[in-house]
Amino acid sequence: MTKKAVAALAAAAALVLTGCSGEEGGGGAQPSGSGSRPGSAGDGRVRGMTLPSWSADDYDSPRAEAYLRDIAHTGARWVVFTPTWYQRTTRDSEQHPTEETASDASLRRITALAHRAGLQVMLKPHVDLVDGGDRAGIRPADRAAWFTAYEKFITHYAALAHETGTERFVVGTELAGVSADAAPWRRVIAAVRARYRQPLTYAANYDEYARVPFWPELDVIGIDAYWPLGEAPTADAARLGRAWQPVAEELAAFSGRQHRKILFTEAGYTSQRGSTTAPYSWTVSRRAAPDEQAAGYRALLDTFTGRDWWAGVCWWMWDDWPDSGETPARLAYTPHGKPAEEVLRAHWAAPQDGSDGSSG
Repeated sequence: MTKKAVAALAAAAALVLTGCSGEEGGGGAQPSGSGSRPGSAGDGRVRGMTLPSWSADDYDSPRAEAYLRDIAHTGARWVVFTPTWYQRTTRDSEQHPTEETASDASLRRITALAHRAGLQVMLKPHVDLVDGGDRAGIRPADRAAWFTAYEKFITHYAALAHETGTERFVVGTELAGVSADAAPWRRVIAAVRARYRQPLTYAANYDEYARVPFWPELDVIGIDAYWPLGEAPTADAARLGRAWQPVAEELAAFSGRQHRKILFTEAGYTSQRGSTTAPYSWTVSRRAAPDEQAAGYRALLDTFTGRDWWAGVCWWMWDDWPDSGETPARLAYTPHGKPAEEVLRAHWAAPQDGSDGSSG
């Protein structure tokens, strides 16, 4: 998700409304077993929360330790960090850090703090546009030059992930305008693997994942799961769960064809009326609806928990940093202090799928 309002994906939403893992491995060849790892739930699934950054010193904030403790208290076992580089236009051929890019020193610090809080870390570097536009629109004029620059960007963070003991790494996020370029992505992934030996994924948008050609090079399929669940606002979790069923069936089939589990690298809902109709939007409404947000959380967890091909979820997102939020907390994606947080505690604090919940 970009920080600013995301343009509605109307065509994809219409298709959904009408029709509708491998965690280990050095080379992407084998899906994982179901055994648990430190930082996972006892059933081996990821219980994650994203803590994004919007400026160079966010992760140095005095609030960082409290945020990480609060995240862990939900039952989360993973936290996702999102350093971001920027390009000026969709046609540019390179990316640059700006004053909004988390510093490497702050990433080292907050990764160490997360580990001390009992959380494992997934590093998920983003490329965004300076004007806040949708990164899916990036279609560089010189694609070869863009991939050369992108490899430099992503391997910088792969090396940092290795240095800090980060447990999982995302090689790209929602880059639909270039994600069909199989050969360059295979080179990028090989360059990342030369620097980082832990599991890799790519975070495809919900309307992009089926077109990504390089899943065999990765360890798990990553999807940012912003499927619209209806045309009208609702706080009826059972109704939302029924809307998930055709999506779940398609994902099960896709996982089977790819021989990989599926991790929801992002999922979330604002606490706004209509959030379940457009989960990808920061600005669905100005009317607070924490009950609809909570229903969205409950429906997703009820639908996917227990499915053997599902590797878990990393929710978007925890609190904004002080003085950085463009959306008031009562309307924002954060579940903190809202009924959605209680949904997480209910689902995550207790053992699931017959496990004892003791690992992580």
